[in-house]
Amino acid sequence: MAVIRGLRRRRRAAAPVADDAARTRRPRRRIRLENDQRRAQLLALGIQAFSDRTYDDVSIDDIARAAGISKGLLYHYFPTKRDLYLAGLRTTADDLIATTTAAASPSLPPLERMRAGLDAYLDHVSHHARPFVALMRGGIGSDPEVVAVIEGVRATYVQRFLENAEGTPLAGMLMANRPLVRIAIRGWIGFVEAASLEWLTRKDVERTTLRDVLVDALLASLRIGAAGPSGPPRT
Repeated sequence: MAVIRGLRRRRRAAAPVADDAARTRRPRRRIRLENDQRRAQLLALGIQAFSDRTYDDVSIDDIARAAGISKGLLYHYFPTKRDLYLAGLRTTADDLIATTTAAASPSLPPLERMRAGLDAYLDHVSHHARPFVALMRGGIGSDPEVVAVIEGVRATYVQRFLENAEGTPLAGMLMANRPLVRIAIRGWIGFVEAASLEWLTRKDVERTTLRDVLVDALLASLRIGAAGPSGPPRT
């Protein structure tokens, strides 16, 4: 009987150790997030991944692992890697438009509005350089939905510029030759994109200097567009 009682005591003493070992082996519990929170988390991880690596090098397995979820759950929110990429691209585009639009308040004089909008644009692309480069250069070649996102940003800027010019000294210039002015503004936006990418790559020009160059280029484009073609019309 003494031997049996001794075995029972040893078993009871060993039980907490066994329980500790079982808890150590137990897999880590996944944190449950609300749908919107989970989607936002995956979007942020996707934007970071696609900004750091090429589209082909991004692994859905890695993103799911970083989020602490299964790949199957990730596919519940984004059925394909392309869906995640496009969603991240749209988020980047929306953030860019919202930031610059908020800074260019209609209450400011036209020239100050241009400067404020460009300051906000350059600050934003500088602080989010990798997502911005990914937005402008795309990651899936000539995918039509990628092109549509980028063209949507450009079209929004053109439309808002024309709308905000109403009631300002620029209105007469815009109405003088509206189709040509619209083309001039669209061409200037392409110039801003190219100049921004060059600036982000080299960083050998002060932001304010680049901003002033972009403002001067816009005013020159507007003057040329409003004046129309020089010389006699072609027959």
